[in-house]
Amino acid sequence: MNWWLWAGIAVASCLIPCADMCLRGSPERRLVGLEMTSIIITLAMVIFTIAFERIPFIDLPLTLAIMSFGGALVFARFLEHHL
Repeated sequence: MNWWLWAGIAVASCLIPCADMCLRGSPERRLVGLEMTSIIITLAMVIFTIAFERIPFIDLPLTLAIMSFGGALVFARFLEHHL
């Protein structure tokens, strides 16, 4: 195991508080949890791509970063109607 793999595991462990926020928070806190989750997953996927030396797979986290922004906007629009 190299240092990149340990760093990926450490970053991925930060998903636990985000899951708690997404599952048990108010709607505003759930939106923040969704945004933090997308950032953490994108970072973890980049680190794991480097750790396993599969650089062509870097397209997947970059696509996730772009698509998660749109998903958060849709969620915020949906949230607007219920507040």
